[in-house]
Amino acid sequence: MLTLLVVVFVLAYAAIALEHPLQVNKTATALLAAGVLWTVYALGLGDPQALGEQLGESLMSTAQIVLFLMGAMAIVEVVDAHNGFEVLTSRIKTTQLASLMWLVGLVTFFLSSILDNLTTTIVMVSLMRKLLDKREDRLFFAGIIIIAANAGGAWSPIGDVTTTMLWIGGQITSLAIMKGVFLPALVSLVVPLAVITLGLRGKVVVAPAKSGDEGQGQTTAFERQLMFFLGLGILVAVPLFKTWTHLPPFMGILLGLGVLWLVGDLVHRHKDEDAKAPLTLVHALTRIDMSSILFFVGILLAVATLEHTHILTGVASWLDATVGRQDLIVMIIGLVSAIVDNVPLVAASMGMYSLTQYPPDSFLWEFMAYCAGTGGSILIIGSAAGVAAMGMEKIDFMWYVKKVSGWALLGYLAGAFVYIAQYQLTH
Repeated sequence: MLTLLVVVFVLAYAAIALEHPLQVNKTATALLAAGVLWTVYALGLGDPQALGEQLGESLMSTAQIVLFLMGAMAIVEVVDAHNGFEVLTSRIKTTQLASLMWLVGLVTFFLSSILDNLTTTIVMVSLMRKLLDKREDRLFFAGIIIIAANAGGAWSPIGDVTTTMLWIGGQITSLAIMKGVFLPALVSLVVPLAVITLGLRGKVVVAPAKSGDEGQGQTTAFERQLMFFLGLGILVAVPLFKTWTHLPPFMGILLGLGVLWLVGDLVHRHKDEDAKAPLTLVHALTRIDMSSILFFVGILLAVATLEHTHILTGVASWLDATVGRQDLIVMIIGLVSAIVDNVPLVAASMGMYSLTQYPPDSFLWEFMAYCAGTGGSILIIGSAAGVAAMGMEKIDFMWYVKKVSGWALLGYLAGAFVYIAQYQLTH
């Protein structure tokens, strides 16, 4: 049974990594893998009661992550429907390309820590289309946006799916991850940003022709600002809610979603149905990327079977015996996340190492959050942010490898060394 489980999981993993060449959606692969793995495990276990308890336990931990993500995505969609992000993007004004890239990189870095790296990438790449006319300029900016979004998501419990998984799983706490990973994450952005902007010195921004009242939509300035600050305030308040009430984060996000829904209905209560419909939370729920949600469900349930059969514990023991050094093991996991999706990597790591052996906020978990979050920037297919930018700007894989990957790797290694040095100094 164990051999069959490993073979099925490896094949599924390979199919997820080769999603684009195979032209098979990774969500289909993840759901199929979860179904087959649990079927094989059920037939091999032969104990319905134990099976039900284990499946219930895995489903509960998976549901917490999924409900949190759905709530966060819905809030972002509501803000976007109100053109709320214009509150931020309309304030970016500069004529020098190098200055603009630094501004965009830092805004993306901090915005990603509040929203998530995927949403931030979509917002910032869309903004670049309004600010830059030359495609070559936009490609370099897209590269920096990918690096900045992944770096910004790594140090915040709500900025990246993998960091959120570690936070909800109890491996990290909000304040500790922000204090421990902020500086390394910033270094992983500043190093490639400094190098790439050297080649842009002296170049001016060439803006596209504007088409009048672009982006104003059906909302007033008050409505845009209200939804922007309320939406971001709810997302920022979730970690505080968890600390104060000790309730899981998905309860905080659901409470915030209810508040946003109520405020939206009150603000738009006097509008006719046609004008109100696109601005409601009901409409926002239809715009959630359910494919991504189902991918998380499938991959987390698939990894759970390896956890229950203690296969992941065995892999951890093998890595410890073969590589030996914990920092090297985590850095290897981060490099692998440039090739394959970091969600199953982190899910597998959470099953490999126990909280008894490695308590919350230990070196392993914090360094895992950094490496898995920033390692995906090395290749454009290594993160959701990269894949989104690739699709939006039609970025060629090999162009990214030649122009951005080397600097992203340099930033990743620089940040890793900063984290290790910082940890040794503070512990």
